Amino acid sequence: MDDFIAARSQMAMSLGFHIIFSCIGMVMPFLMAYAHWKYLKTGNEIYKGLTKAWSKGVAILFATGAVSGTMLSFELGLLWPKFMEHAGPIFGMPFSLEGTAFFIEAIALGFFLYGWDKFNKWFHWFCGFLVGVSGLASGILVVAANAWMNSPAGFDYVNGQYINIDPIAAMFNEAWFPQAFHMTVAAFCATGFAVAGVHAYLITKKKNVTFHTKAFRIAVGFALIGAFGAPFSGDIAAKSVTERQPIKLAAMEAHFETEKGASFVLGGIPDVKNKTVKYAVKVPKVLSFLAKGDFNAEVKGLNDFPEDEWPPIAVTHFAFQIMIFFGVVMMLIGAIYLYSFFFKKEWLTKNWLLKTFFIATPFGYIALEAGWTVTEVGRQPWIIYGVMKTIDAVTPMPGIQYSFYFFTFVFISLSAILMFLIGRQIKMVPKLYDPTDALFNDKKQKK
Repeated sequence: MDDFIAARSQMAMSLGFHIIFSCIGMVMPFLMAYAHWKYLKTGNEIYKGLTKAWSKGVAILFATGAVSGTMLSFELGLLWPKFMEHAGPIFGMPFSLEGTAFFIEAIALGFFLYGWDKFNKWFHWFCGFLVGVSGLASGILVVAANAWMNSPAGFDYVNGQYINIDPIAAMFNEAWFPQAFHMTVAAFCATGFAVAGVHAYLITKKKNVTFHTKAFRIAVGFALIGAFGAPFSGDIAAKSVTERQPIKLAAMEAHFETEKGASFVLGGIPDVKNKTVKYAVKVPKVLSFLAKGDFNAEVKGLNDFPEDEWPPIAVTHFAFQIMIFFGVVMMLIGAIYLYSFFFKKEWLTKNWLLKTFFIATPFGYIALEAGWTVTEVGRQPWIIYGVMKTIDAVTPMPGIQYSFYFFTFVFISLSAILMFLIGRQIKMVPKLYDPTDALFNDKKQKK
């Protein structure tokens, strides 16, 4: 394997795993805090058990995310030393602040896990809520660093030198809000659907139905926030990309010719050689509207840019289509649920609805992975857009492919351990967390 390909593959693999861990860490504490709030308001012991069950999952995922995040920080220096040499002093601030948020999250999580019946009940709840706030802040700060790579700011680049560095301007670059907002919404959607899907499956198996039904409905609420928020955050992100990275937008749509009233492409297979898209459905003028808010606006095509600066067209286009497809599917599922909730209450307990959510368990993370593929692959061949090419930043160290094999093994092992621990927690629900279960009461009596 070529060292450059190995370095990019290792980074892609690491980010692909870490983004799932981090997004769950951004959202799962809020589900936990909401269940805890319900317990404090109602006194229903089921919500207390649900809070404790979810808190154990939060702890497991926090540890997993900490490991994968630490590995990523080492990889940046290992794989891209030239990038870190110049970029580190410029966008180091969000990473430093992310470290602060991480420590606050760790302290708050410790207080929450061991603070039952020891702290004031509302202080205890606040600790759990703070886990979510700090986890969300960590994610946003890391995205701010990535956004800087897509929209470099806070320095002047003169004769190969990075001068007049302004870390504040670098952190609050033009891309940070669109990316952070879209990422946050996507995290809520993906985690909400994943958690809802797991509990929906357990309901269909007639296991601790009351417990899992309450969990399912909380998770669905968060999923709907993400599903219906995604089009708004996506629209903001798309308009931002149009202004900053028109070549990425063109690659997303496999849009070769500059034109007014550009069509939005659904599906299709890009034919880069002949500069066209085969088998696509084209919706007239919609791309111009989505990109610039005007049905007759001009949208630049790939042919307006040097071919050596084109990102991988097929990968970017397919990833964008996958993201759009699963995003629309989750919106439709959300709409069906809302219709059921307001007009067809009897549907809420039907197996077909629960199985629909179970099938949709991975949809949010598929869309999330596809979206990050668009963001990262669509920026190529640049590691710092318009300033430094990826190939110029790669490590000169030979044999980097062995590092790729090692890190792949570590991430696969980490994921296997995570699935085992989460599966064990689910199996322990009757005995440890559900007060309506006979096993729970047997254990309580023995104590």
